[in-house]
Amino acid sequence: MKPPHIRALGAAVLVAAATLGAAAPAHASEAPAASVRASASNALPGRPVGMGKLTVFGFDIYNARLWAGSDFAQDAYTRHAFALELAYLRDFNGDLIAQRSLKEMKRIESFSAEQGDRWLAEMVRVFPDVRRGDRLTGVHLPGVGVRFLHNDQVVGEVRDTAFARIFMGIWLSPRTSEPQLRRQLLAEVAN
Repeated sequence: MKPPHIRALGAAVLVAAATLGAAAPAHASEAPAASVRASASNALPGRPVGMGKLTVFGFDIYNARLWAGSDFAQDAYTRHAFALELAYLRDFNGDLIAQRSLKEMKRIESFSAEQGDRWLAEMVRVFPDVRRGDRLTGVHLPGVGVRFLHNDQVVGEVRDTAFARIFMGIWLSPRTSEPQLRRQLLAEVAN
């Protein structure tokens, strides 16, 4: 029998594979106001400090890159401004990205069903459908939450520090389901 994290990743690949190439439904939420939009070049803190590729059962999912300042410490990542950029190598439905993110967040830390429902609704609101070559970037704002960009345009924020800690923990926490990717992202970062 496969370990739980391998079974969970397998299920994610099957869901993702089922959506590849399929037309993704439009989100019910409205497009963000022009005043919310901003260039990613002004939003990414620091410089790239590590990168890696997520491949699950032979399927390339995305290339990830961590942007951080020289004072960034992996054991205290929630105290720092940083950005995690995912460059997608396949088409994915935004709702499925949100659902998978919530499942991965549950691996990092426990939280109430009520919190999970609220966070899922926020991610569904913010995460767009992505096509191969699209970039989704989460910018961690210490003491505030996470700002999300899609191809250099701000698409929204989740202003909740608990969400930010656990969401970014998907990649940066020692409890991540992808420890090799974590090591690659933190390659040039001090402990």
